[in-house]
Amino acid sequence: MDFKPTPIERAFELAQSGECAGVADIRERLRKEGHSTNHITGPSLLRQLRDICLVTPSVPKPQA
Repeated sequence: MDFKPTPIERAFELAQSGECAGVADIRERLRKEGHSTNHITGPSLLRQLRDICLVTPSVPKPQA
């Protein structure tokens, strides 16, 4: 059985990955992956995601 994370779980995964600089990047990636971003709201959740993005070392994007 395949497990697909909820949009909120995936948002935390993306924040911890170093691939997203902030919430806007997380929302964009979620949309591209087919997730709804309707639940990525609220001051506590947004603060948590921002804080994780700030302390997680960023991963360099590959050159195209």
